[in-house]
Amino acid sequence: MKRLLALLFVITLCVPLWPAVSAEDAQPYQPIQYGDQGDNVTLIQQRLSELGYYTGKVSGNFLDGTRAAVKRFQKDYGLEETGVVDGETEALLLSAEYRVISTGTDGEDVTRLQQHLKDLGYFDQKPTGKFRAITEKSVSAFQANNGLTATGIADVETQRVLYSGKALAKGAKPTPTPDPSRDLGDINDMVIAGDGEDVEDVEYVGRINRGEKGENVKKVQTRLTELGFFNGPISGNYMDQTIAAMKEFQNYNGLRVTGYADEDTWNQLFNSQDVVNIHATPRPTPVPTPVPYAITVDVKNQVTTVYGRDDRGEYTIPVKQMVCSTGTVATPSTVGEFVLPGRRARWCYFPAWESHAQYWTKINEYIAFHSVTYHEVDYDALSTKSYNMLGSRASHGCVRLLVSDAKWIYDNIGEGIVVTVTEDLPLDEELRRAVAAPPLNKAKNGPAATPEPTPAPNYTSDGMPPQPFRQLKKGSTGEDVYWLQMKLKELGYYTGTVTGGYYSGTVKAVEAFQKDNGISATGKASVKTQEVLFADVLNPATPEPTAAPEVTPEPTPAATPQPAEMKPAQ
Repeated sequence: MKRLLALLFVITLCVPLWPAVSAEDAQPYQPIQYGDQGDNVTLIQQRLSELGYYTGKVSGNFLDGTRAAVKRFQKDYGLEETGVVDGETEALLLSAEYRVISTGTDGEDVTRLQQHLKDLGYFDQKPTGKFRAITEKSVSAFQANNGLTATGIADVETQRVLYSGKALAKGAKPTPTPDPSRDLGDINDMVIAGDGEDVEDVEYVGRINRGEKGENVKKVQTRLTELGFFNGPISGNYMDQTIAAMKEFQNYNGLRVTGYADEDTWNQLFNSQDVVNIHATPRPTPVPTPVPYAITVDVKNQVTTVYGRDDRGEYTIPVKQMVCSTGTVATPSTVGEFVLPGRRARWCYFPAWESHAQYWTKINEYIAFHSVTYHEVDYDALSTKSYNMLGSRASHGCVRLLVSDAKWIYDNIGEGIVVTVTEDLPLDEELRRAVAAPPLNKAKNGPAATPEPTPAPNYTSDGMPPQPFRQLKKGSTGEDVYWLQMKLKELGYYTGTVTGGYYSGTVKAVEAFQKDNGISATGKASVKTQEVLFADVLNPATPEPTAAPEVTPEPTPAATPQPAEMKPAQ
């Protein structure tokens, strides 16, 4: 069981598993084959049964029936028909969507196939669960009308199209523009991991410097040898030859050239899907650019917020807010700050829970962002419970999102962005209600409606609020509620998110304002309350006119006395 579960953490079928254990602890791969017994065999039989290859009892004993089922599976997936579950067979078995169905095949999956073909007008019989000539003819007609090779064999690609929701009914003409919302993506781009469990990364052991010895040095030397940078002995001594190889590796991979195995170098060496080897074109050293976003996962309110940079370069501007489901109390999401490594996959599979999800973006070695879950890689297999639990703690540690929100993260959030998972933010009912998931439309397995975001009202501190006033109370919504919240926030009474929805946070703010202003503290924003709140706008103080200054008349210059006329002496 331990060996089988360890495989489930492989990031894709093409990437080797690097165990985070020493060479002495690593166990050689043991295939599962005829005569074996135990939990590993039980899991293989269960998976073969789910895919329709095995119809016997799930007994945990690998005998003739199990071996024959393995051979049929191997044949359908182009593997050597050995009947032995080797590593490649096991990996494909765990990620397989459907078995290949052709003439002579019986089972429940044949019944499902016939029913879908009947719904689309290609099959006019009662579904029997038996694939015979009429079913083969129906499959051929479906393939021809849907741009597939008309073989009459329901291979994996045919079933993907049939169950995708974009299959063309009989007589319908193909549309040249595919619907991207129904595109299942590349099934090979799938991470096989545990929700809330360790995934496949080789854990960073700390910086390795000149002179260090041991198994971690051997691991580095081995990996550098595989990539073509090191041709010396795997000695476990980190000296000149290893340092020179490391410098060349760092130079080829656009890293800071130090010769030492720091964390960035370690992750590129062991945990990156796009590592550059000696035969590839060296990657130029990237020019540092500011990280555009930061993300906060608010566990208390079950809201994920993406922040953009303000004029000072700080992450304060909400760009997108999304309802989410974090880990339960028993399996909580890891709290702390994490730098995204840039790992992602179009689909992920959680074998421990037998579920899938879309748009997996890794946060750390334990958790990731991804969509609500599916029972299989099929839009019709959405887990209704997973959708309805959005806004509540419901996962095994990962951060579940609406499909559209998970896709936004997958498309826009890259390596180096900091994610903060916190339980310390205050409860904010206004925010929770504003981002709540729409009701589920079961007919299309998605939101009943995707509301278009409306621009925020144009609030200004000295502007006139919406008139006439109406009484506002819990449950009220609208532009006037938005103005009320903004004014209360400016005055320091309201600390929640301004949403235009009147709930518990707004009630408490109004009560506090009313108490401070001699109004009955009901928590309802009566007309009187709003008149007092906006008094500075409604009744601006009329400035007293400034008295004109008195004009001081210019003094009239005194006349210069004329000298008296002199009379001659008598």
